[in-house]
Amino acid sequence: MRHARSLLAASDDLPIKTALPVHRGKVRSVYWLDAVDSRRLIAARDYPVVADAPLAVMVISDRLSAFECLWKGQGGLNGVPGKGGALNAIAQYWFARFAQQGLADSPILEVPHPYVWVVQRARPVRIEAIARQYLTGSMWRRYQAGEREFGGMRLADGMQAHECLPELLLTPSTKGRVRGVAGVAEQEDAPVTRRQLLAHRAAFNFKAAADIERYERLLRQGFALISAELDNIGQILVDTKFEFGYATDVAGHERLICIDEVGTPDSSRLWDAAQYRQGRVVENSKEGFRQALCRHFSDDPDILLNPARLPERTALAAQTKLPPKMLLDLSAIYLDMARKITGKPLKKIENPRAEIIDVLHSQYGLIA
Repeated sequence: MRHARSLLAASDDLPIKTALPVHRGKVRSVYWLDAVDSRRLIAARDYPVVADAPLAVMVISDRLSAFECLWKGQGGLNGVPGKGGALNAIAQYWFARFAQQGLADSPILEVPHPYVWVVQRARPVRIEAIARQYLTGSMWRRYQAGEREFGGMRLADGMQAHECLPELLLTPSTKGRVRGVAGVAEQEDAPVTRRQLLAHRAAFNFKAAADIERYERLLRQGFALISAELDNIGQILVDTKFEFGYATDVAGHERLICIDEVGTPDSSRLWDAAQYRQGRVVENSKEGFRQALCRHFSDDPDILLNPARLPERTALAAQTKLPPKMLLDLSAIYLDMARKITGKPLKKIENPRAEIIDVLHSQYGLIA
């Protein structure tokens, strides 16, 4: 299949010089540079960090993760064409807007290639900061089951699916397993209350109570900025996820920054505004693919939704080859959202792997 040739189906096997084992995420891979290469790049490229700051090369792939599993298509379509470049372009756009407005910085020091960031190493806060503006998804399922308390907000009876909430709702959850905090399950994505964050801030890697207030303020301000700009292009920001961490600035001071992509169709749920006003929900993010997966496995959708069935789900994903149309439809959404948000079409990349190796060798001296 011609689309398969332009995919970066894996980003963890590139011959990039690294001082530590490659960190392999579901979609991104991180290559930690040694002290010599870090110092060399800081000096040669005038990065705004202290001279001995540890650096990394972060490479995004076109892999597709949903319901905690990786999914592939028929005909060698082992990802979503253009997905990596689209997500990076959107995240870079929002990071630039945040910088213009004096909000949280990002770890990005340079963008050698549309699939590659040179980043400063950060110490992550162990919280996934989720902001929600609409009653939908898992929150709606919990509401249907009788829950009314969400993140300190009590919802009235009689609300409808996809209804706008009275105010922005912050629902933090754990990033990784946080141990020893009363009332917080030792598992990924366990709900956390604000009171628990304040009482056990060290367990979540917050330096000070004031930083919890700052992260909440940044989350609200970031949501408001993205939401307002999306409204201008006919899109609704339904919910989104931020991740934060601490990095050292050029003066040697630690500061709270965003450490993962923001405002992308992977980290956010986006709806078409015109369709919503007419009573229809049209997804313009990965949520549409998740729903398509549930329809594809309509005989037993519980295997996708039930956390207790993750081993079964992982095995199912490994043996499944999805119809190419499911992945190509998602590709069209990502590319369209990148064009609308950034205001320009993405450059077509024929062979991302070869391009990445070439630029990191010829311009950065980072290929082993």
